[in-house]
Amino acid sequence: MTRLRILLLIGFALALASRPAVAHHSETAEYDATKPVKVTGTISKVEWQNPHLWFYVDVKDDTGKITTWGFSNAPPGALMRRGIMKDALKVGAVVSVEGVRARDGSNNASGRRVTYADGTNAFTATEGAR
Repeated sequence: MTRLRILLLIGFALALASRPAVAHHSETAEYDATKPVKVTGTISKVEWQNPHLWFYVDVKDDTGKITTWGFSNAPPGALMRRGIMKDALKVGAVVSVEGVRARDGSNNASGRRVTYADGTNAFTATEGAR
C-alpha cells in the first residue's frame, strides 16, 4: 500500500470514530407500562420524522383548561412498512389515544392506540415496532 493510501485510510477511520454514537433507548426506560393513559382531544401537531413519530393532542378539562399531551410512536419507516402513511393523523381531528405514561411524570406517553371520534382506528402500535 502506498503511503497516500495508508494516510487516507487512517483519515477515514478517524473521521468515522469522531462521529457521535447514536444510541437508541428502550421503551421501558422512558415509559411505565403500569401507568396507562387514555386521553381524548384534538391533534394539534404531528412530527413525522426520525427517530420516532411524535404527535400532540390538546385535551380540554371541565373548566376549559387545555393540556397538551405528547405521544411517541414507532419510527416513520416502520409505520410506512406497516401501511401507515403521513395522512393517518390529521391536525384538527378529534382522537382518543391510549398508551403508557412517561416515567418522568410529564404529559408525554407512548401512544399505543389512536382512534378517531367516529371509531375509525388511525393505527395501533405493535410490540417490537418501536
